[in-house]
Amino acid sequence: MNRILVTLLLVIWVMRALSQNQANNEKYVLVIHGGAGTILQQTMTREKEKAYKAVLEKALQAGYAKLQSGKTSIDAVQAAIRVMEDSPLYNAGKGAVFTHDGRNELDASIMDGGTRKAGAVAGVTIVKNPIDAARAVMEKSQHVMLVGKGAEAFAKEQRLVLVDPKYFYTRERSEGLQKAIEKEKVQLDHSANPQDHWPDSKFGTVGAVALDQEGNLAAGTSTGGMSNKRFGRVGDSPIIGAGTYANNETVAVSCTGWGEFFIRNIAAYDVSALMEYRNLTVKKAALAVIEKVGNMGGDGGLIALDKNGNMAMPFNTAGMYRGTVTKEGKIEVLIYK
Repeated sequence: MNRILVTLLLVIWVMRALSQNQANNEKYVLVIHGGAGTILQQTMTREKEKAYKAVLEKALQAGYAKLQSGKTSIDAVQAAIRVMEDSPLYNAGKGAVFTHDGRNELDASIMDGGTRKAGAVAGVTIVKNPIDAARAVMEKSQHVMLVGKGAEAFAKEQRLVLVDPKYFYTRERSEGLQKAIEKEKVQLDHSANPQDHWPDSKFGTVGAVALDQEGNLAAGTSTGGMSNKRFGRVGDSPIIGAGTYANNETVAVSCTGWGEFFIRNIAAYDVSALMEYRNLTVKKAALAVIEKVGNMGGDGGLIALDKNGNMAMPFNTAGMYRGTVTKEGKIEVLIYK
């Protein structure tokens, strides 16, 4: 009897181990984020949480549909990001935050892991979907980044959808600007460090990374930048290697957070470098990069998807809007830690 019992217990243990191993080794084809920051469950209404999750799910479905139909990872990344750009909930496209001067200046980038080609735009004010402009720069020009009026002229030439700047107005973002200005006045009166007022004025950036049926990786990021930003400030989102990076040999990465620190750490590329030169897993490499950003004083997070379908979503803030879909179509969306 004892032998039978031991055998049964051993079988149960093995089955559980195999089940756990299978769960831990799910292959992902699309990962997205909608920004990281002070996102606390106690301050989030059930209705608002449901609305945020609905957009994330819609974005995942849009990207996954592209992959299922045999389209490229670039197509999937663009489709997922467009959904979030069209939502007023996220700081990209329609939901972009305001500059100090009351404008909406948008940035975006995209990168093909197979060819290592990339495209980006920064400081655009009339392009409805900046991710479309970034892709057009990558595929229809000899350049990587176009800025401001030049980028808008190029978008017009490419017949992208242009809108009146008023399209980007939302009352919530307008009120957010006024709060940021008032907070800045108080903090600047009590601090000798001009950077003290920057934290938590910058979150909501959106991004996506994808792996297609041909084994090609892609990454994209889109943002409205920091609320109350001045002087044509540009963060990491449109900068290849800082906010976005993709390489078929390693990983696709999209970052979100305090852009200055992601630029200084070349964060997106650093994940790839750690995987290539130190042979770290995607999870260990991504976590190491976020720790570097944090140790320097920055905050935020990133999403990463490697060539084998393994993913990571580390962040050092209270929350990060994020979601995944597996090769089989299993969708999961998360907000809090």
